[in-house]
Amino acid sequence: MSAPVVTFAALAERVLVSEPRCGGTRLVCVDGPSGSGKTVLAERLAAALPDPVVVHMDDLYPGWDGLAAAVPELFERIIAPLLAGHAAGYRRYDWERGGYAEEHDIGTPAVLLVEGVGSAARIIAAHAVLVAWLEAPRAERFRRGIERDGEGYRPHWERWARQEDVHFAAERTRERAGLHVDGAPSQPHEPAAEMVLLREPAPAAG
Repeated sequence: MSAPVVTFAALAERVLVSEPRCGGTRLVCVDGPSGSGKTVLAERLAAALPDPVVVHMDDLYPGWDGLAAAVPELFERIIAPLLAGHAAGYRRYDWERGGYAEEHDIGTPAVLLVEGVGSAARIIAAHAVLVAWLEAPRAERFRRGIERDGEGYRPHWERWARQEDVHFAAERTRERAGLHVDGAPSQPHEPAAEMVLLREPAPAAG
């Protein structure tokens, strides 16, 4: 039996017809373990939406041990201001320098996509119109990461994976997500226009 498939255009429409839950912003969270394809999915969904703002959690983590610290940073710098009707922004973390760099002002966007591990923590997802969860086999995810970063980063990936395990066990993100996406699908599809789901999506928020 073939898995369900949804187009990015259809998902974008689902977002746009939802009532904003983060002030006047329609918040979309794209979460899942590292290497599962969150960044690519967020970029493709963003391309189907009118003028969205995309925030990458990689810009918020304060280094390889920073997963837990990034969730309150996301809430305090972006979500809380939007809830209050104020412009939001964040400080980009410079991984090479090991410290925070420039400020980014994102204003009060009509649509905000936040992608990365921790983007759908409970305190964030409570204000989202859509939470998408991506997953792929651990071996495939590590292969992608090491291929991108180099073998020397394997200890960092393993260190990060331990933080993910703790975070996802506490947050139960997968169980709360309304959309479950196959990050390594074998089913034929058009990757630029479609995603393969692991199960039928939950009803739209709103």
